[in-house]
Amino acid sequence: MAPTSRPRPLRAVLVLLLALAALLVPGTASASGGDDGGTEGASSGGDFAVTVNGRTSNPSAGNEYRLRDTTPTGPIAVRGRHVTFRIDPATLGVYDYTLTGAPDAQRMVTAPTVVFTSKVPVLTAAQLRGVRISELRLRDDVLVVTFSTASGGKLKVQSKDAPQGGIFQMEQEFGTAVEYVHTLGPGLFYFVNEFTGKVNFGNGVAADATHQMLLGKDSPQVATKLEQTATTTRWSVASGGRMGGVLGEDSIELSAGATNCTSDCQARNRIQGSVPVPPDPTNPVPIG
Repeated sequence: MAPTSRPRPLRAVLVLLLALAALLVPGTASASGGDDGGTEGASSGGDFAVTVNGRTSNPSAGNEYRLRDTTPTGPIAVRGRHVTFRIDPATLGVYDYTLTGAPDAQRMVTAPTVVFTSKVPVLTAAQLRGVRISELRLRDDVLVVTFSTASGGKLKVQSKDAPQGGIFQMEQEFGTAVEYVHTLGPGLFYFVNEFTGKVNFGNGVAADATHQMLLGKDSPQVATKLEQTATTTRWSVASGGRMGGVLGEDSIELSAGATNCTSDCQARNRIQGSVPVPPDPTNPVPIG
């Protein structure tokens, strides 16, 4: 006769303890991303289209559009379901970075809202001479475009069409430090988060049934902050370093931040699992 199986109370207790350990304290959420400003991740339901030299390209789902060795004759327009902006080859700056407010459970605005009026690398005329698109790749909700110049410099812009997360970064390779100037859109301001002590930006509007609170963070890597005001920041970014943009819960998570690497940084900094997210700030006050 086969032996009768016996209950295993110790195993049951361990399972219960593991389940309890996964819960966070009241009022704290969990974020799955990392404070690296990268653009990797699962599809957000976004759909980018890009216009270069008067021609608009928007490949069908799962397909990729590529453009190489092209001289842009004017600003490059990027239009998505959640995000729109333009890149001006005259400065290699990004302008009117806007959240559209399209219906989505993670949206932070309900109408088009300019989050950044501009994100501009301060480059000399010599550094900007002979700007070309060395490669542009567009696939569903992800755009990667690399510019090259006659001086041998490079600037890469990566963006993801999503309502929040690590959805933007700008990386420079000019062989020397480059200053970046970030200017927020109308109604937005930088503030010190009362729960984390970190500098965030937003419009101070609390979440409600129609949207989450608008929250964001500049995400530097191998970069030093030079100046901080209520509406602008200036950064010195080393060659190979980058400035990322993080929106939503990932911008206030209790992570250690990015490490000082200048290659393959996104993969090395990816957080495995999740990290705690504090409550939304209450009545944030502009810096200064």
